Amino acid sequence: MQATTLPLNDEARLDKLARRRARAKLAFFSHAAIYAAVNAGLIALSLAGGRHWAVFPLLGWGIGLLAHGLSVYVFAPGGNMMESMVQRERARLVSKAEPW
Repeated sequence: MQATTLPLNDEARLDKLARRRARAKLAFFSHAAIYAAVNAGLIALSLAGGRHWAVFPLLGWGIGLLAHGLSVYVFAPGGNMMESMVQRERARLVSKAEPW
């Protein structure tokens, strides 16, 4: 019994998408690690100075980190949400298509 394989162009496209998504996830992990390290230092400086100003860069950068995470895990090409939106859009376009 032979294992089914994708045609070469589909397999290459799938590999390209998988590599793209893996790079995006790796970039997000490094972004999160840098966020944690820098903000830990800022919190230490803030507490040593007696004022609690570190919450502002923590929240501002946190919004950016959240957006980065959403773009990688929720709205990424090939992701579940993106694929379901594409399928719904295709179905809508087919239902509105005029018969030949």
